[in-house]
Amino acid sequence: MPEYSFFIKNKQIVALNSSEQEAASQLIEQGFEKQFEEIEAINEKRALARFADIRRDKATDHHNFMAGAIALPLIGVMTAAANKLIRKKE
Repeated sequence: MPEYSFFIKNKQIVALNSSEQEAASQLIEQGFEKQFEEIEAINEKRALARFADIRRDKATDHHNFMAGAIALPLIGVMTAAANKLIRKKE
């Protein structure tokens, strides 16, 4: 199965067989940025679909991380406040 590399410029994504070094150089000269992901797939269409899945998962992970990063300190503050109120009553 061929291995594909990905190049992005603005919103345009190009999947290129990793063995095509000449074409990769041309894309870089045109301002495309090579992505670190490399995927084995049957064809270019499936490689692009898998790349989109990876990017979507990465965005979801980032969102979930940020939600936890905000929620956990708030829970800590609320717990501390509740603990302080309980200790005052004693």
